[in-house]
Amino acid sequence: MSPERPVAAHSPLAAAGAGECPRCGEQSLFDGWVRFAHKCRKCGLDFDSFNVGDGPAAFLILIVGAIVVAGAITLELAAEPPFWVHLIWIPVATVLTVGGLRFAKALLLGQEYRHRAREGKIAE
Repeated sequence: MSPERPVAAHSPLAAAGAGECPRCGEQSLFDGWVRFAHKCRKCGLDFDSFNVGDGPAAFLILIVGAIVVAGAITLELAAEPPFWVHLIWIPVATVLTVGGLRFAKALLLGQEYRHRAREGKIAE
């Protein structure tokens, strides 16, 4: 296995779900719930050189927002519960956001590595 080639043992979705380094497959991508480690503990790949930006967060705002609003409207129309019952949507939105953000950031970093994506440069 060449150190510059991605690991083909798992699909990109499985690797993102497990938080695996895109080079060696070690579960060392995160240093907290959604914060990347600075580098891989096993192969030394520098995760700071990748720029996933705000793309995952922007998509999650739309996706989680749609899920929560649809769920709240459905619950309201089906059961007409007291207002305080709708407080359940706060932890639901939190869990979906944190879990989704971790997955989306890992998937995007893995794809950047796999396709050697870097910021564009204008030829001078």
